[in-house]
Amino acid sequence: MSNVIKWNAMGTALKPQFKGKDFLALTDFNTDEIFYILKEAQELKSLQKQGKPHPYLSGKVLGMIFEKASTRTRVSFEVGMLQLGGHAIFLSPKDLQLGRGESISDTAKVLSRYIDCMMIRTFSHSTAEELAEHATIPVVNGLTDIHHPVQVMADLLTIQEHKGKLAGLKMCYLGDGNNNVTHSLIEGAAKVGMHISVASPPGYLPNGKITEKAIETGKLTGSKITITHNPVEAIKDADIVVTDVWTSMGLEAEAEKRLKDFAAYQVNAEICQHAKPDYIFLHCLPAHRGEEVTAEIIDGPHSVVFDEAENRLHAQKAILKLLLE
Repeated sequence: MSNVIKWNAMGTALKPQFKGKDFLALTDFNTDEIFYILKEAQELKSLQKQGKPHPYLSGKVLGMIFEKASTRTRVSFEVGMLQLGGHAIFLSPKDLQLGRGESISDTAKVLSRYIDCMMIRTFSHSTAEELAEHATIPVVNGLTDIHHPVQVMADLLTIQEHKGKLAGLKMCYLGDGNNNVTHSLIEGAAKVGMHISVASPPGYLPNGKITEKAIETGKLTGSKITITHNPVEAIKDADIVVTDVWTSMGLEAEAEKRLKDFAAYQVNAEICQHAKPDYIFLHCLPAHRGEEVTAEIIDGPHSVVFDEAENRLHAQKAILKLLLE
């Protein structure tokens, strides 16, 4: 496994080639690239905390396409571009002709003539893929129904900060396994050599193809992927405990059924007794206290959810800098 940045004879990190790439899913990046992004994020965070200007993207413009509502994604991308010296344009469905029938391909080609990068937060992953296929500028996935890679880069940065490493740790995810966060967590864990156990009720397991590919990656990095229906088995000796809302955007009609189906997968004090005493708790937010997690946990001493939320800013700045510099 290569879980550290490659160095040349002068002791300088060898920078992977990111410029012009899309950032749609973590599976598209190798282990060294993932760790390089994290290293870049740490450096940018340090500069920001010291109040040092870092206008690496002066004059660059990010177009942000939102088909789904957002707090963290919009604010972190917009502030990130401003801190990098660039500019961000918010584009809702009302602001684009997509709602009136203009094709994704035409939208991609037109916007590519005006701006330097696109971020899209949308329902179908195929929409992001089609946008990237026809764009001549980088496209960043701000969330789709299958993947949420920018969130998981923030998660990995948060874990690294609190645990001092990633490889060899055990992450436990309890709840809906067939959602974007879970899929990207599985991919990210496999890339960095972290073990991950996902416990979900029948009918809610992660995408089989994503899991199979992660298992193959894990053979190279030392990561072990476990999928189970048993939450106690999954959380046993976990270093990190993660959950997400039980009803994602677009699935509101299933809310009542999901409350019943996921009742045994709530992150609470009783289940967390099976994790390591120094476990940390992650949640991408927004959270529904009393549903997927109790207030005792998310507002307790093990929770690092607001560090995690802040790190969306730093991880995304690193991604934008590397794609556009």
